[in-house]
Amino acid sequence: MTPDLMEEGARRASAYRELAKVGKTESGGRQAGFSRVMAAGEVDVAHGRILYLEDVSVSFDGFKAINKLSLDIAPGELRCIIGPNGAGKTTMMDIITGKTRPDEGTVFFGSTIDLLRFTEPEIAQMGIGRKFQKPTVFEHLTVFENLELTLKTDKGVKSSMFFRLDSAHSDRLAEVLHTIHLADSTTRLAGNLSHGQKQWLEIGMLLTQDPKLLLLDEPVAGMTDEETARTAELFLSLKGKHSLMVVEHDMSFIKTISEIVTVLCDGSVLAQGTLDQVQSDERVIEVYLGR
Repeated sequence: MTPDLMEEGARRASAYRELAKVGKTESGGRQAGFSRVMAAGEVDVAHGRILYLEDVSVSFDGFKAINKLSLDIAPGELRCIIGPNGAGKTTMMDIITGKTRPDEGTVFFGSTIDLLRFTEPEIAQMGIGRKFQKPTVFEHLTVFENLELTLKTDKGVKSSMFFRLDSAHSDRLAEVLHTIHLADSTTRLAGNLSHGQKQWLEIGMLLTQDPKLLLLDEPVAGMTDEETARTAELFLSLKGKHSLMVVEHDMSFIKTISEIVTVLCDGSVLAQGTLDQVQSDERVIEVYLGR
């Protein structure tokens, strides 16, 4: 390569990087066109998306639960998903976490990990955590013990037998306890917690595993008004540190936490935008919000 071509290539690369900083490249700001070494366990979000679904479809006994669904989420984003019962919200989460295999479509975690090639446990290990509507905790163990069990450590038999908390683990547990509003309940049995506190504990059990993406299914269902408000605070504190997909029917809760709201209906995206935008959409009013 001649010196003038090398100089021109360097100039273009520099100009591209400057454009990428403000998202004006043809790829929307991603820098995957330039080689970079990925650390073990790192998710490549150079394209500006941590989750990407395109034209995903799945049918059950002839019923199309998901129909050409396309959706993407940015790193650190808190995305709210709403829609009528049967819209495909839970099935979408099943597909992302490997519980259900779609008939067609693409599902990527970052720009390089094809989730359709992995099992549920493998996907969880990659950094996708899921919380179902009903809290699942070890009720006969204390709050602290629940969190300790789920720390991201070597789970081999020998390692588990000789495991001892070090200062880093202790600091991590203290941080999570503070985040989930249970720092003063470490010795309480999980079975004695309120419904809302059990929800927080399960979220904490996910956080100890350092997830990059959290899928949360109706997290405030059954909570008191005070618990719902504190859960909103919790989610807003997680935003930016983790990417969150929150499926919920409580519109006042959605209003508190949302920036972008995606409305699903009949297995595909019906509308997307701010809460005000989707609430004023005639199609959304017709199929979900009512008049």
